[in-house]
Parts: sequence; structure tokens; C-alpha cells
Amino acid sequence: MNNIVIAGAGTFGTAVAERLCWNSSNKVTLHTIETDVENEINEKHTNRKYFPTRSLNANLSATSSFSVFKDADVVMLVIPSKAIVSFSEEIRKNTDKEPLIVNLAKGMSDSGAFITENIPFKRTASMKGPSFAIETINGYPTSFTFGGKREDYRFFRNEILPGTQFSLDYSSDVRAVELMSILKNMYAIAIGIVSGKFNSPNVDFLVYTKAVNEMRGLLHIFNCEEDTIFRYCGIGDLGLTALNDLSRNRTLGMLIGKGFGFDPETKSSTVVEGLRTIKLIGNITREKGVADDFPLVQALYRLIYESDNLNDYTLSVLG
Repeated sequence: MNNIVIAGAGTFGTAVAERLCWNSSNKVTLHTIETDVENEINEKHTNRKYFPTRSLNANLSATSSFSVFKDADVVMLVIPSKAIVSFSEEIRKNTDKEPLIVNLAKGMSDSGAFITENIPFKRTASMKGPSFAIETINGYPTSFTFGGKREDYRFFRNEILPGTQFSLDYSSDVRAVELMSILKNMYAIAIGIVSGKFNSPNVDFLVYTKAVNEMRGLLHIFNCEEDTIFRYCGIGDLGLTALNDLSRNRTLGMLIGKGFGFDPETKSSTVVEGLRTIKLIGNITREKGVADDFPLVQALYRLIYESDNLNDYTLSVLG
């Protein structure tokens, strides 16, 4: 049996866990800090807090104990990006093994570093792609890019995924896969704004094409493999996040585009990762003296964090 622990029993963690249970060679456990979720999964095989109408696989279990990581072969991290490094350090304290650690969270650490570079394990990977949680748990074919060592990719594809209807493509550049998942949220806001203002496919894809080019340019800035833009984690995840209304980042952009007021400093229970990315990438491109090469980034930065209005933004991105 493949002993798999998924850290995070929210929407996406639960959805991935359910799908991995389709492979009878996998023993899947959800780790959660929410004891009510833990008890419900174990007693009723449901997680109504996140999926009110779904039943879960009877073989899926949950725990809040860190002892579950002791014998894990694979640990998948599906918790908020800012918590991953400290959480991984707790896992390290509870195991002497070297499990494969797969980061599914989309974002950077609070310091702006790539998450996998600060995880205290030797075998680390990143897995990102166009994958809404509701479609994942409903069993639709779903794709990811696996970034990591090729032997880990082959193990994961050949041992963990059979029967799950998950598809993988591959990149050896883990940083590139991480970067794509960070950038797509920011550009989903950019495209959502013009969608809200114009409701025009012409305009959407005008900005989408600019976004693809800027993402490729940012791969170059970060010394990453530029062809990663053509993987599932690149144009695939950008298309899903920027052009579908299930996306939180696109929805925020659309509200801004329709004229709703917005304060980026206001705390919300809904995590919109793209806001952190706008500030981070906006500052980096300015510090490197390449701001003019990334007009979408700068237009977003001026709109969200400086004094530009919606008309200023429109002129900047459509010019």
C-alpha cells in the first residue's frame, strides 16, 4: 500500500483525497486541525463544511495527530501557502523517514521565497494545474504539472495515480512550476477587471495574450525554464483561473471592473492570493528596472495600491 497523508481537509484537500482513494493501492488519510471535520469524516464519511451534498469514500480517514506522518510515503500539502514551511518543520519532527513531499498550495511564503526551497526534506515536488475542487471531487479528468525529480514523477504517475483520472505532464524546474501558480492568480485579477468592465471575449483574450507573454518574461527574470508556460501549470491553469467564474481572483477582478469599491488591506475570510502577488511582483519588477516590460503588472499595482482609477487601468492594459 502507498501510505498517503494529505495535509489540509478543506475543499481542495478533500477533493484530491477522494480521487486518490480510487486507486485501491493507496491508503489515504486527511490531516486536519478542525476536530469537527475529523470526526465527521471518520463517523459519517462526509465533510459537509466544504461539500454539503457529497459522500466520501469509506476508506478515507482523517486525523488531527501529527503521528500520522511517521509512516507516510507521500505527504501532500494543501494548506495556506504562508503556513507550509512551519507546518513542514512539524512534520520533520514527527518522522525519521524521507517521504515525498508534494506542494499543491498556490502562493509564496510571507518572505517571498519559493515554498519548496524551504521545506526541510530531501524529496520535494510541486504539483499545479487547472483543477477546480468541485470538478475534481466530481470525478472529471483533471491535469497537473509535476515539478521535481524525474524518478519521483515516475513513481507518482505509475504508483499513486492509476485509476484516479488524474493526468500529469512534467517539468524538472520546480521553481518554474511554483512561479506559474503564483502568477496566474495575479493575471486572473487583471483579466477579471476587463471582463467586468467590457464583457467582451475580444478584450478578454487581448489581455490574456499579454498575460501569457508577461508570465514567460517573469520566468526569464527568475531564471526559470521559459517553456514551462506551455505546461498544464502555465497556460492551462491561467486559462482556468482567469476565464471561469468559479475563480476567486477573477471574481474579485470582475467586481472591481464593475465599479465596486475595494480596500486591499481589509481582512477577509476568503483568501485571494493574487493580491499578495501584485504587491510582490510589482516591487520586484521596479527594483530590477524592468517595470516597462510588464505593463499589466504595473497597471494592477497602480490600481490596487496607488492612486490610479479604473479608467487609468483600462488605458494602460489596452493601449
